[in-house]
Amino acid sequence: MGNAELRSIHIHPVKAFRALGLREAVVEPWGLAGDRRWVLIDDGGKIVTQRQQPHLALAVAELVPGGGLRLSTPGREPITVPVPEPGATVTVDIFGDKVEAVPAGAAAHAWCSGYVGAEVRLVHMDDPATRRPVDPDYSLPGETVSFADGFPLLLTSLASLASLNSLIAEGDHAEEGPVPMNRFRPSVVVGGTAAWAEDDWQRIAIGDVSFRVAKTCGRCVVTTTDQATAARGKEPLRTLGRHRRFGGELVFGQNLVPETTGTIRVGDRVTILE
Repeated sequence: MGNAELRSIHIHPVKAFRALGLREAVVEPWGLAGDRRWVLIDDGGKIVTQRQQPHLALAVAELVPGGGLRLSTPGREPITVPVPEPGATVTVDIFGDKVEAVPAGAAAHAWCSGYVGAEVRLVHMDDPATRRPVDPDYSLPGETVSFADGFPLLLTSLASLASLNSLIAEGDHAEEGPVPMNRFRPSVVVGGTAAWAEDDWQRIAIGDVSFRVAKTCGRCVVTTTDQATAARGKEPLRTLGRHRRFGGELVFGQNLVPETTGTIRVGDRVTILE
């Protein structure tokens, strides 16, 4: 374990849009700075993700100075969306959690609706310190999270992906492998570990920042979505179902909650604390 290191960092400024790779990122209590502070919602307030709209994988959201976004998709004029002014909020339903968020302007709603092909609104989490608690079964009082599925960060490992791809190669849909890491939409990717070593971690440090390993990450249909084409297949869920089924979940990766804050950088040593 002496050679474990951080190999890549990824944020998703708008949940479900394409990932952005970074060389370094600030760890805030609720996740990486700039990660998943925005989300699309339908006319009933439910979040819209690649589960329903796989082609969101092709949409790009880049951060601009001041915290706003530049949105772009193939074949459409980009749009710049400022952070909305504090004001009236709308209720967002994220997997049953009810979270208040501030809507972007009408131009952003129209642009996003035109791409999705249905009426959607783009909303911003204005105060991640108070808006959404982490699942109390896996958190300490006061811990919060952005619009990530459930936890501030998701860690995956290159060795585990290699092991999974070996299993896919032996299966019924070998032609769908190897699957790339972006299928799993991680925050941080580590190298230099044994395959599945992360299953046993309880606390880790990346550089000077420490994290609690909250729980394994149960995977969904998004992992079967090619992030470059939005096409769907059977893998890796079929192979995870055969080899990585724990309880009712098909598991790949570990959810992290920051214990401290600071900056992490590609190349940082990863230390297993417990």
